[in-house]
Amino acid sequence: MTLQEILEAVRRVEVRTNRLVNDMMVGAYLSHFKGRGMDFEELREYMPGDDVRSIDWNVTFRMGRPFVKRFREERELGVIIALDISASGAFGSIRHSKREFATEIAATLACSAARSSDKVGLLLFTDQVELFLPPRKGRSHILRAIREMLFFEPKHQGTDIPAALTFLNHVIQRRSIVFLLTDFLHSFGTGARSVQAGRDTVREIGMTNSRHDLICVHLHDPRESELPNAGLLTIEDVETGEMLELDSGRSTVRQGYAETNIERLAELDRTLRRAGVDTLRFSTGQPYAFTLQRFFETRRGRRRG
Repeated sequence: MTLQEILEAVRRVEVRTNRLVNDMMVGAYLSHFKGRGMDFEELREYMPGDDVRSIDWNVTFRMGRPFVKRFREERELGVIIALDISASGAFGSIRHSKREFATEIAATLACSAARSSDKVGLLLFTDQVELFLPPRKGRSHILRAIREMLFFEPKHQGTDIPAALTFLNHVIQRRSIVFLLTDFLHSFGTGARSVQAGRDTVREIGMTNSRHDLICVHLHDPRESELPNAGLLTIEDVETGEMLELDSGRSTVRQGYAETNIERLAELDRTLRRAGVDTLRFSTGQPYAFTLQRFFETRRGRRRG
């Protein structure tokens, strides 16, 4: 692909997502996150009426008289897009691959944040941290993030969500909104490896949510839940190279495949609910704007309540 074609592809995504931000007013819904954080402003002597919980006991002990810390409400937030670009993201049975679909959702979130004057950061990960762009403002930064989400070529194929979140928890010091976009295929499957991966993922999701405001965005392709009636098939796990042969012409095989995936999705929902994180699920075959709009409206109402 030439540089001109890359620039045109980035521009198309920017135009589509900006149109959604304008038409659906998604940007306005990010504003309800503001005020969650507090920035240290000053240290001063205690005065009658001050909240005793704000007393800095270390300084009080050194100075021999009480001092309190004062904070101001943090109006500017960082929005971090953590995007899984492992090999499974290349799959797409309809119009878009999961990665292309995720990029459009992430670009909508990024443009919404930029419209609200918030900084946007980007983490691309597989089973390694592939790329990190620290939070910044500006259209050129957003365009670069879109370009990387679309065209960055990862060096690895696997998925390690805990490692990605651990990295974010080390490099992002200020409380931020973190959108984790992934298909969760290798975190909540069957088998000993998947079970352990699921436990590690849940633990790190909980830690990240305690430090930041974590929102899990689950990307799903319809073909992952339902097999076509196409006779003998060989299915390859592109991340591990494992091969599976099955006869999709048999109704019992198709039914078993569907039931396994229904249970996998149900277990994923139960686990994330227990972890206390908000979760959005998007199918590559369906529009996402209304679901995203409704999500922000619901969260805004919950904050007010």
